[in-house]
This record gives sequence, structure tokens and C-alpha cells, in this order.
Amino acid sequence: MPPLHSTPRRLRRPARTAAALAATLTAALLAALPATGQAAAADAPPPADVDVTVNAHAGLGVLDETARGVNAAIWDSHMNDPEVATLMKAAGVGAMRYPGGSYSDIYHWKDHTAPGGYVAPGTGFDDFMGTVKATGAQPVIIANYGSGTPQEAADWVRYANVEKHYGAKYWEIGNEIYGNGHYGSGWENDIHADKSPAEYARQVLAYAAAMKAVDPTVKIGAVLTMPGNWPDGVIGDGEAADWNHTVLAAVAHDVDFVSVHWYAGGDNADQALAKVAQLPGELREVRSQLDRYAGADSARIGIAMTEINTNTGGSRLTGRPNGLFTADAVMTALENGVFTVDWWDTHNGADGITTVDGETDYGDMGMLSNATCTGTVCEPAANTPFHPYYGLKMLTALGSTGDTMVAAGSTGRQVSAHAVQRANGDLSVLLVNKDPNAAQSVDLHYSGFTPAAGTPDVRRYARGDSDLANATGTASASRVSLPPYSLTTLTLHPKAGSGPSPVVSTPGAPRTTAVTDTSATLSWGASTGSVTRYEVYERLGTNVQLLGESTGTSATLRNLPPGSTHTVSVLARDAAGRLSVPSVPLTFTTGSPQRSNCAVTYHVDSGWGNGFVATVTLTNLADTAIDGWSLDFDWPTPGQSVSSAWNASVTDNGGRVHVTGDGRLAPKGGSTASFGFVGANDGPNPAPTAFRLNGTVCTIG
Repeated sequence: MPPLHSTPRRLRRPARTAAALAATLTAALLAALPATGQAAAADAPPPADVDVTVNAHAGLGVLDETARGVNAAIWDSHMNDPEVATLMKAAGVGAMRYPGGSYSDIYHWKDHTAPGGYVAPGTGFDDFMGTVKATGAQPVIIANYGSGTPQEAADWVRYANVEKHYGAKYWEIGNEIYGNGHYGSGWENDIHADKSPAEYARQVLAYAAAMKAVDPTVKIGAVLTMPGNWPDGVIGDGEAADWNHTVLAAVAHDVDFVSVHWYAGGDNADQALAKVAQLPGELREVRSQLDRYAGADSARIGIAMTEINTNTGGSRLTGRPNGLFTADAVMTALENGVFTVDWWDTHNGADGITTVDGETDYGDMGMLSNATCTGTVCEPAANTPFHPYYGLKMLTALGSTGDTMVAAGSTGRQVSAHAVQRANGDLSVLLVNKDPNAAQSVDLHYSGFTPAAGTPDVRRYARGDSDLANATGTASASRVSLPPYSLTTLTLHPKAGSGPSPVVSTPGAPRTTAVTDTSATLSWGASTGSVTRYEVYERLGTNVQLLGESTGTSATLRNLPPGSTHTVSVLARDAAGRLSVPSVPLTFTTGSPQRSNCAVTYHVDSGWGNGFVATVTLTNLADTAIDGWSLDFDWPTPGQSVSSAWNASVTDNGGRVHVTGDGRLAPKGGSTASFGFVGANDGPNPAPTAFRLNGTVCTIG
């Protein structure tokens, strides 16, 4: 065979047949006709790199006034510069946390001292509150647990809210108290002789009682570890449970919120940006723990992420990828039940100097420069915004207090999407292009929303932009091109006569009143207006399916699989057939059967943050013996897996675990079988919710 592009051997032309002549004539006639389908195909745009789908009927919750927050530290001499309030107000900051991380556990507010640490001039509580008020934010205050007392905290509440009328609502008890050395590693000051989680819980109750005796309206927060992050799962000597389970078992009915911190880590920018995908599972586990220990009270307990950043050291901190991370991670946390996300830090200080995306990265975990130097390399003038500031500011183009977050999904790994249904009916969509090298074309699809004709409003933050740029005219409602390493927000107006019902309000947040292995009964607050019925929709990614409906404010959902997790919202339908804005979502998990022919207990014996040892015990409750058995269960989150096992043969295939044993199980509980395994968890480590012994769903003990 000749090589490609070589000259073929000359062949003798065959005589034309009648069929060939007819085909030639037909082709000529077609060529003479006006170009229609062929031209349209030629003019059609090439397929997009990514598809993004937004579903306005899949609610993710409402933006709280404190949704976007920052930390402020007493060692920061620029804390209360006038420019700070101006910049933070422009970025929509609604919460400011004080007096600053671990310094909180050495800080005494009355004399404004922090023994062993540096306190900058002009950073006292009243100075801080001046900046808070100028910003239009709420304070989040950390009461000194490490070296303070309940009385000292109560006196602070009295000064703040009774004497000064500041209306300070949110008060955390300590900072990262689990880092007090109880689990080996210690960075947090704690002078208590007993540094256990049990002692922290006892003290939280004492602090809460003293502080609420002064002002019953204050909200008290307890410190938890973030599931999947050290020391989650670590059990101290002689203790029965890890930090979270010990603390919540004691205080769940007496606190108003819990506080978690999250630093993504990762060896490079791509890894840090990818870590955002772990947040939904980790935050779901926090809520599951609250559900377990608080029961019906869980609904009133908020989750605050009072510190967040990519990592704790040296690079990628002021650079562009951390700006992308800010927008993506803050919205992901808010979409998964957090009421405030507080960036660490407002100002921090230069550290390791690197080059990121062609720019100097100062290794500074602050949003604004404090003009410090590392060696001969100095930051720009004080209060110059770094990229994370603009990542936070972009969220002002996405939504405001009271707007409803709705589901948005992307088919591309390099593009993430977030969406907000505005109170005026508009829909805003934030698109994050995490690819540093290539633009990404995106096709946009909508459910529950029909865009009006015309171009959407577009705000952009990309290379070359010194602030959020007006890029209106660069996108349509159905397609947009995202520059490399960029944030783009589109705001679309609804087509006339479409959008949320204008005559019925959003239903109240649904709550479970009864959950079995196959059903769940929900109730919710009534909508105002001419409601014809309520509809309960389950969110499946960016799709929804109708699970139930009612003319009243309750419904029972039936035929649910045992041990299955469901996230639902309630929408009201008006007489014209239009649906309301979706309610705040509710996530619940069905239980195991009350009666079955088998029973299983699952116990985590020990853990170390990203790994654990577990024991599973199974009992045959049937009337006949079982000779040779198999047990099947699924991991609740993607990062869980089995590494090794004993006393049984265990296989883990994509999160589905199959276990076989050769032993005999006597009838009616006459004997048990147990096996153990070492597991790994890249993220949270919740227990499986359904076990099947030889195909039968078991009760879980």
C-alpha cells in the first residue's frame, strides 16, 4: 500500500454507467439549490466544552445576612484602617470574627491583653466594633476558653450588649480547643488540668449558662472538628468516643450553633481547588451528628465555618487560584447548610515567596496586604486587595441576603457552577474556570426558569482585570466563553409570565415528624397567598423528582429504600399552575427495619483522621440456621474504602462492599459472626446505613 499523500498509480477511467450519470446530475441539481440544511450545519457553533444545568426548582437554602465573613486579629495594626470597612462593605461582608484565632484563648478583653502574644495599638473591642458597624456586619466573638472563665465571658456579654448596646449575637466558646495537646499535637492555649472533650463540654454548659443569664438572646457556639480532618475519629485513652461525639452528646440541646474550620491543603493549586468537592460530604456529616444528638433541636442549630483558606503555609495564598478557591469554596459551604463562612484572614503577613500564574505570591493568608516583607520582597501598600478579596467580592454579583441558592451542575472537571434565584425573579449563575491554560466554552441549560430575550448582565474577574469588570455583551443566555483562570457571573431576567409565582410565598422549612425504614412524614410552614397544593421534590443532582403532594402542610413519603438518604424541598403551586421559590432543603436518612431476620452492629474501634479500624458483628434471627453467609453494604461517601480485613473475605468495588464468611450462624440469635477491617477515608467517615445478610435487610444495633 502506498504511503499517505503519495501519488497513486495511474488507472484507466472506466466507462460511466447510467446510474453514475444520474447520480452526477442529481448532485449538480442539489448544488444549484439554495443552501439550507447544509449551510445551517456549517454555521452552527461547535459543541461546547462543558454543559452547565441550573434547576430553579431545586433549592439549596437562603443566603443569610452573615453569609460572607472575615476574621480580624488583635495583632493586626491595620485592623481598623478606614479603608477596611469600605473594602469589606463593597465585598458584601456580613460577619467579622474577633479577636483572632488562637489568640482568642490568651486574650482578656477587659484590659485588652494577650499574655505571651502581641497586641497592636487601636485593636480594642470598641475599635473593632466601630469597623463592624461601618461595614454593616455582625460580630462573631470568641470567648476565651483557654485561659478565661465563664464569668469573664459573661462580663463581656454584659459590656457588649447591655452597656454598649452592640447587639453582638454570635459567641464561640474557644477556638481550636481540640488542638490543646489532648490528642498529642498542641498549639492551642488551654490551662485546664483536664483537656479532654468531656471537660470542654462541661465548660461549654457553664459558659452558656453564665452568658445567657446576662442576655438570653445571644447564640452560643461549640467547637467541633471537621469530619475527615484530624483529630476526627481519634479516641483518647480511656474514652469511649472522639471529640465531636463526646461534645455533642453533652451540649447538643444547649448550644445554638457549632463552629468548624476547613483548610483545603493540597500540594498544588489544582489539588486545592479539587478539594472543594469534599465539602458537601463533610458538612453533611456535621449535620448528621447534630441530628443524632440533638434530635428535633437539630433544626435550630446552625453550622458556622469560622475559618477557611487553602492551606496553612507558604504558597498559592495571594495568587489567582486562591481567588477562584474563595468563590467556589464559600458558595459550596453555603449551599451545604453553613450560615456564615469567615475567611482567614483580613490581614495576615508575608511568608514564603513564590511565583503563581506569573505573579508574586506573598504567602499571605490575608485578603488585604499589610505591607510586610519577606527578606527583600515586600507586599504592596497596606490594604491592597489580593485575589481572594475579589473572589469574595464576586459573590455580591451572584446574590444578596434573602436570595435562594439553587442547584447548578457542570459536566466539566475544570468548570464549577453556582446559581441563585434572586428575590426579584432574576437568576444569577457563577461559573469558575479552573483551567490556567485554556478558555472553556459553556452551554447553559435551565429547568424551572425561562430566560427573557436579550443578553444577560455579565461580571468577570480574569487576567488583566483590576476589579470586577462589566463584560455584558460577551455572552448569551445559552452560551458563554470563560477565560482561563476566571470567575464569570451572568444575571438573567425571566421571560414575562415565567419564573416563581408572584402570588404565593415560599413554604416554611420542612421538618421530619416521623421516619421509618421505608417512609418519612414531613411538615412545613404554610405559604401566604392562593395556594392550591404543596409539592415535595427530591433533588437528584440538578434534576428533581416529585415524591409527594398535599393540600395541607404535611405529607408522608412512602416506598423509600431502607437506609437511603434524601434531600427534599417543598414548593407551593398557585391557581395558575406556577410554583413558588423552593423551601430551604431538608436531608434525612431512612432507618433500618424494626424487625428482621438478621441484625448487624457496626463499630469504629479507632481512627486517625484519614483512616480507621472497624468491627462488624452479625446475628441470624431467623428460625433456620445459615451455613455460609454474605453481607453487602455501601459506603455513604466516595472517599471511604476497605484496605485490609480479617475473619472474612472482603471486596470493595467502587464503594460497594461484599463480605463472605464460611461459618455457621445458628438460628434465633444462637450465635454471632464478627469480622474486622482497616479502612481509609479521604473526607468524612459516616457509618453505612443499610446492611443485607444473604439479601435480607437487617436491623442495625
